[in-house]
Amino acid sequence: MFESLQDSLGSAIRVLIGRGRLSESNIRDGMRLVQQSLLEADVSMSVVKDFVANVTEKSLGLQVARILNPTEQIVTIVRDELIELMGPVDSSIPEKEPFTTIMLCGLQGSGKTTTCGKLGRKLKESGRKPMLVAADLQRPAAIDQLEVLGQSLGIPVYTDRTNKDPVAVCQAAAQLAQEKEIDVLILDTAGRLHIDEELMDQLNRIERRLQPDQVYFVVDSMTGQDAVNSAGAFNEALELDGVILTKLDGDTRGGAALSVKAITGVPIKFIGTGETLDALEEFYPDRMAGRILGMGDLATLIETAQTKFDADELKKQQEQMEKGVFTLDDFRKQMTQASRLGSMNKILSFIPGMGQLSKMLSSANVDPDNEMRMVGGIIDSMTREERRNPKIIDLRRKRRIASGAGVEVQEVTQLIAMYDRMASMVKSWSGMGMGDRMKTIQQMTQQASANPFGMLPPKKGKGTGKRLTPKERAEQRKRLEKERKKKKKK
Repeated sequence: MFESLQDSLGSAIRVLIGRGRLSESNIRDGMRLVQQSLLEADVSMSVVKDFVANVTEKSLGLQVARILNPTEQIVTIVRDELIELMGPVDSSIPEKEPFTTIMLCGLQGSGKTTTCGKLGRKLKESGRKPMLVAADLQRPAAIDQLEVLGQSLGIPVYTDRTNKDPVAVCQAAAQLAQEKEIDVLILDTAGRLHIDEELMDQLNRIERRLQPDQVYFVVDSMTGQDAVNSAGAFNEALELDGVILTKLDGDTRGGAALSVKAITGVPIKFIGTGETLDALEEFYPDRMAGRILGMGDLATLIETAQTKFDADELKKQQEQMEKGVFTLDDFRKQMTQASRLGSMNKILSFIPGMGQLSKMLSSANVDPDNEMRMVGGIIDSMTREERRNPKIIDLRRKRRIASGAGVEVQEVTQLIAMYDRMASMVKSWSGMGMGDRMKTIQQMTQQASANPFGMLPPKKGKGTGKRLTPKERAEQRKRLEKERKKKKKK
């Protein structure tokens, strides 16, 4: 998310880092680079000018005050200004009697119908009783899509394929919602490839008759300034309560996220971060500012973990770790839990200081997810006794494990060495408080970020510099199996 903006803005700020004292000249030089990076990210010109002017004014004030470490303070100022630019935001959904009505609108292709499903899922998980309304009568496929979403989520969907009036469909759905004690009604309205009078008239009629409590504009963040312009047009017609930015997991430059609030006055309420139905997050300006500046977002990572991790399994693992016990079985279970959070690159991006590690691994042609699968394959090739007590794994056992997993013996050796370090750390934790444990994790994170290539697995063969692909591993496994059978015959 916002990788190009992170790189360019980070480079601009690093120009100022390391200068013991800041002068007005080098502050303005740095701010010119900040301005350039924001414009390249497709942030509105007026927003960029105001942002740079505010940061420059406050930064020059630091020089007058002779702050001990002004460069760190400038980073704080940039972060605070980013938060101010995108906030404040209240992502809560109001509870109204007899039910809350939410109207979603947007242009065709923005992901509006899928977002209806995502929002319904989020509300259902919070204990609400949502119902989706197929009010997009321009596109029959939208009705089918909403029905499929509702069925997969266990959320009722109101449809009426015989009625050609979206207002009448919404009114009938509202009547049914009251009878079935639904507490949130989500209207999926029609979209167009572009804004036109007919579309706005239809949306205005729905708004006047249904009087929704919240009107959200769903927009594709990859459209950049067009997203901001269309948000402004919809806001003039409907008085929006919020914006939902979709496709933020793609190669977006970030201009829409930084400009939409400043230009339209309408806050971003939610962001879509993937294609799956659980990939809808509440928007927090402070967390987004941290991501943009490469500071990570541990709060969102922890919240995601709380919803996706198996609580009972986590409790068992915690009890084991309290006793200083950590086996390869435990390691395997933790990997399985972590995989539920998404790709390793995504997880690393949430951890402060680890975004650079992810980029360097990528530049070295190392896919963390493939490596995780390889580690899982090695552990799965071990016997139960070996997983519980890796100390018994000698060279003969390593060869058998490597053959079963389709890897080199040295990769098995490296995994065991990594496990030994982790087991030693867990053992030392048994007598530590939570504060000391967090300090240990922080030190490990800093070391990994400072020397990411120290984490890379060994290369294939002697000096070939080439990693085994899954196909090559399968071929190697077959070759080793044939060699083993030949040796048995001899």
